[in-house]
Amino acid sequence: MIANYHTHTWRCHHAKGTEREYVERAIEGGLKILGFSDHTPYPLPAGYHSPNRMEMDKMDGYVDTVLSLKKEYQAVIEIHLGLETEYYPAYWEKLLDFLSDYPVEYMLLGQHFLENEVDSNISSGQETSDGARLKQYVDQCTEAMETGRFLYVAHPDLLNFTGDAEVFEREYRRLCRKARELDIPLEINMLGLWDHRPYPREDFWKIAGEEGCRAVIGCDAHLPENAWRPDIEQLAVEMARRNHLTPEEWLPVGSMSLL
Repeated sequence: MIANYHTHTWRCHHAKGTEREYVERAIEGGLKILGFSDHTPYPLPAGYHSPNRMEMDKMDGYVDTVLSLKKEYQAVIEIHLGLETEYYPAYWEKLLDFLSDYPVEYMLLGQHFLENEVDSNISSGQETSDGARLKQYVDQCTEAMETGRFLYVAHPDLLNFTGDAEVFEREYRRLCRKARELDIPLEINMLGLWDHRPYPREDFWKIAGEEGCRAVIGCDAHLPENAWRPDIEQLAVEMARRNHLTPEEWLPVGSMSLL
C-alpha cells in the first residue's frame, strides 16, 4: 500500500490522536500519499449538533493543520486535504457553497444515514431486512455518484442488509453498475475488517468483481496506528483477489474542480 485517502481526525468526536501522529505512522509504513478526509461539517438546521462530525467552526483549524503538515512533510510524503461526506439532497447545495471557500482537494462518499440525519436519523449501519431501506440507500448513493463530486465511495456495502438474497443481489448490483458506468472506485474498508463489522461483505465484492468495478483499499483510520496496518491490508488484498479485483494504489487527486 502506497496511498491511503481515508483518514480522520479528533474533530469528528470519535477519532483520536494528532494529525502529526497519523502522518508519522504513514511514513513508518512506507506510504507515499496520505489523504485526510475527516467527516465534513454540514450546514444543518440551527440547534442540531451532530456527535459524529466536525462543527462548522472547526473547518478553519482542520484546513490550516493539514496544509501546514503538507508543507512541512512535502519532501517525505504527499499529503492531501479531503473530506468524507454524506449526500443529503436537502442540504447539498448549502454544503457546496460552504466548502467553496476552502482548498479541499477531494471528497469521499460515506453514506452513513438515509435521507439525512436530521429528518430521518436512520443509520445506514443498522441491521435491516427491509428491502425498501436497501433500495433507498442505493438510490441515494447512485444519485450522489451522479453529481461527479466524489473521488470514490467509502464502504459502499455499509448498509447491513440481512433480508432476501434476491433483493440484496438486485440492489447492490445496481450500485456496482452505476459505479462502473461512472468510473468511480469502490472502497474495501480496512476499519470494517479489523473491527469485525458487517462490512466489507464477501457477497458484495463478488458482485463488484463480476461487474468489473474499480477497487481501492481505504484505512478509514480513526487511530494513528491504523494509518498503517499491514496485517489488515493483507486481508483486504486477499478479499479483492478472491473476487478478481486489483486494488488501485493511486488516485488522481487534484485541485477542487469537484466543487
